[in-house]
Amino acid sequence: MAQADRSAMRAAPNLTAFQRDLLFVIASIGPAKGLAVKEELSDYYAAEINHGRLYPNLDTLVDSGYVEKGQMDKRTNSYELTPAGERVLESRRQWETERFGGDV
Repeated sequence: MAQADRSAMRAAPNLTAFQRDLLFVIASIGPAKGLAVKEELSDYYAAEINHGRLYPNLDTLVDSGYVEKGQMDKRTNSYELTPAGERVLESRRQWETERFGGDV
């Protein structure tokens, strides 16, 4: 297994479930503004996601190198998955597939 794959496998368990969900949402709709990510997660959780939960977790993912934060305009940031973030998600999917026999 390549070094990058091993480091992604070690990183994935250190993320919270909410942070992993953020990565999956950004992978599916990104680059996206924070409010679009918030709406997608609110739909999935069937509950309102407050800014105090969303943005600190996005910042953690940015600081970890899994998400790149850009600027759409003076007030709006965009979020996009980085290659490291993609590896973390791929590692997670592989782990799930190994445990659930591909029925994921």
